[in-house]
Amino acid sequence: MKDQIAKYAGKLLADRSALAGRIAIAANDDVLLADGDPALVRLAGSVLDRLNCLSLVVASPAVPFADFLVARAPAGDCAIVPRDTETRTFLHDIPFLRANDLEADPAARIAQLLGSRKGVVVEGVGIIASGALTVEQAYINYSSVFHATFVKYLEDLLVEGFRLPGEKEAFAAFRTGWLRPLTAEGLVFRPGPLSNPDEILDEVTTVGRYTVERGLVDSFFGNISCRSGDLIYISQTAASLDELSGCIDPVSFGNTSTTGITASSELAAHRRIFETSDAAVILHGHPKFAVVMSMLCEEEGCPVTDCWKDCPKVRIMGGTPVVAGEIGAGGLAKRVPPVIAGPGRAMVYGHGVFTIGRTGFAEAFNALVEVENWCRTEYFRRLALQGITG
Repeated sequence: MKDQIAKYAGKLLADRSALAGRIAIAANDDVLLADGDPALVRLAGSVLDRLNCLSLVVASPAVPFADFLVARAPAGDCAIVPRDTETRTFLHDIPFLRANDLEADPAARIAQLLGSRKGVVVEGVGIIASGALTVEQAYINYSSVFHATFVKYLEDLLVEGFRLPGEKEAFAAFRTGWLRPLTAEGLVFRPGPLSNPDEILDEVTTVGRYTVERGLVDSFFGNISCRSGDLIYISQTAASLDELSGCIDPVSFGNTSTTGITASSELAAHRRIFETSDAAVILHGHPKFAVVMSMLCEEEGCPVTDCWKDCPKVRIMGGTPVVAGEIGAGGLAKRVPPVIAGPGRAMVYGHGVFTIGRTGFAEAFNALVEVENWCRTEYFRRLALQGITG
């Protein structure tokens, strides 16, 4: 258990989702095991004592967006409700506690909220997330809340501008410090076509790690696949893309066996993309600016309310088609394949980006980088047009 605590503390630093020195992870293993900032360790232990779960992550996010969302929330609100797909599917909403709500028994208040949600935001403390059975689950839930609050803040800022003291300065520090240039420089890809099973497994594992290392996916979200003959090699559902060794399923292209039971929940979309295009590989990530921009629509008087699943339109952003659709055969598997073949890329409302490679993963990865970079540039252009600078 100690090695798991150390591993996921390291991941929080590697993916730059938490501040160094402001991380604590606690787990029950007959006795309480914990490591990290002493004050946060004490809080984690007190909360965990009140919960029926194995582990807890308490950390201050590397960017202050979660705290800003709490401070910007109207009086009386008690939850943040992002519009991205990860929140809708896994988190539903993100409860929060203001700093002045922590005066009496904060551990009890936090535990009460975590009893019905996977993660909460505590103003002045950070994000607290639980893992029912493993430390990994607590890390995943922390990462999911970090992603959701990041996206929500950027989306709100574009509409409302700066509203808090110090907010502009903090955003400027994020833009010049935390945000890094996104490239595929230095990465090595096997030239395609890929046909040898061992080489396919190795390349899928390597490229999955690249997507995490370059910040193109958070938590365990995202998936990757390669077609070879009548097989699709695809990452398993809930698999971390930077740890795909042993978590890649060879699935019959014709869906004639049960080998796809553990495959990605978006297997149907991957299969249909292979059927309707000349794709040899598919890469799907959740880069943050692409998620934000996919939810921006200037349509006036539109009667659609559930835009994320019911919007019938194909919008174009930077040459990339944007569609709506639910996860699974009834949504993405119908909406993405018709638009991705030509440009080799497609964005999904609140859900990220799909890209294809006609021979190998270099094309797909570079397309994913290009889409996210365009979305970054366009986001800051729109901020500037509204006089919002930082």
